[in-house]
Amino acid sequence: MGLIIVIALVVIVVAVYISMYNGLQRAKVNTDESWSQIDVQLKRRNDLIPNLVETTKGYAKHERETLSKVVELRNQMVALPADVDPQKKMELSNQLTDSLKSIFALAENYPDLKASQNFTQLQEELTNTENKIAYSRQLFNSSAAVYNQKLLTFPSNVVAKMHHFTKVNYLEIPTEEKEAPKVSF
Repeated sequence: MGLIIVIALVVIVVAVYISMYNGLQRAKVNTDESWSQIDVQLKRRNDLIPNLVETTKGYAKHERETLSKVVELRNQMVALPADVDPQKKMELSNQLTDSLKSIFALAENYPDLKASQNFTQLQEELTNTENKIAYSRQLFNSSAAVYNQKLLTFPSNVVAKMHHFTKVNYLEIPTEEKEAPKVSF
């Protein structure tokens, strides 16, 4: 009878261990998948930018510097290695987002550009993509929170240490974007 109890306890401990390990793996996969969604949206934006720049060039010949910066940042994004640190990729992405805002601001100075169906459609596509990037960032941070929580809570933290699971850093908003814009009339 004692042997059966010991065997039952060993089976329970092994089942709990396997369950915790699998839970950690699922959380890690969800975090990786969330990052992949960000990557997909960044790729989509990078594919749309050349069309936006070409459309804008015809109307805004005097704004070459802004357009050149967007192209340069887009090319840097495309050239990043696949295994680049997510935080570094997001920093470059944030710079590109700021540059895209400048192109959209150009439309105010060029009524013909603002009225262009191609420009309007590209602007809507990029705005939609930027919203998807923001959502994907939120999803990544939520997935990272679940995963990191498993790394810190007992008893899954014991299993995590045994298998060398490491913490995932959250994506953060740059300091300059945290400040509220000043509005004056």
